[in-house]
Amino acid sequence: MLPKIELHLHLEGAAPPAFVRGLAKEKSIDISGIFDARGGYAYADFWHFLKVYEAATSVLQSPEDYARLTRAVLEECAASGVIYAETFVSPDFCGGRDLGAWREYLHAIHETARAVAAQGGPELRGIVTCIRHFGPEKARETAICAAETVGDFITGFGIAGDEKAAQPKDFRWSFDCAREAGLRLTAHAGEWGGPQSIRDALADLGVERIGHGVRAIEDLALVDELAERGVVLEVCPGSNIALGVFADWRKHPINELDRRGVKVTVSTDDPPFFHTTMEREFQMLNRAFDWDEGQFARINRTALDAAFCDADTRGRIAKKLEAV
Repeated sequence: MLPKIELHLHLEGAAPPAFVRGLAKEKSIDISGIFDARGGYAYADFWHFLKVYEAATSVLQSPEDYARLTRAVLEECAASGVIYAETFVSPDFCGGRDLGAWREYLHAIHETARAVAAQGGPELRGIVTCIRHFGPEKARETAICAAETVGDFITGFGIAGDEKAAQPKDFRWSFDCAREAGLRLTAHAGEWGGPQSIRDALADLGVERIGHGVRAIEDLALVDELAERGVVLEVCPGSNIALGVFADWRKHPINELDRRGVKVTVSTDDPPFFHTTMEREFQMLNRAFDWDEGQFARINRTALDAAFCDADTRGRIAKKLEAV
């Protein structure tokens, strides 16, 4: 139960299955086909996972739904000892990229997060995220929503979705828009697209963090470059293993990347989809690589240094880490 910092968490992807089933029942929406016999999410591969994710998200239809979701997710985070988290949120799912609707959804999410923090729960920040397979034009609308709502809650901008859809350079306008608005930048890469996708994200989008990035291990020159540049990887080992990117924990490259000087952090991605929690991630890293409390403290410090938050927030979280 060490305190933990999580930088890579999809808000809708963190929705507990029971929460989604409950909303579906309230709204008389039949999404029974996305669950397995035990009540968990069921999918065959990454691309089927994307469809199941979007089906689960379809029951979230109002700001109030997102307020309830935010509280449910933060309760799960707190149960694993998370004291600070950054979550990916998208206007695509929150009002269809309409700025007025997005503001209403965002207000509901932010107010709930603020109330949870005031009650001693985790602090939360939002990273507005465009969906790669929805295309560059919709990403521009998402970027405008992000730029218009930058503040003490919305602090970052990123891209997620199918890495095989379009190229990073196709989203350059959106990232330039977000950067000019003062948002910090991250991008999913190096999960399915291979090492070149990481190079493209860095060169074409100018990001400072990479979501996943684990397939950099296939190109040691790139590993050295990441280490030299101080690029931070938002690594989600349990997600990678559940989706078959790596066969098991001992074959996951997080330990080798860390040994070679790359700045790695630990997150859950979409925890109920991958039957994981931050507590389990720490436990499995301890078992696979003998990571101890000192190692986890260092990983937390890396995550805090890379967090898209202001200095006052960073100071508060640092005190909580130092108190342990």
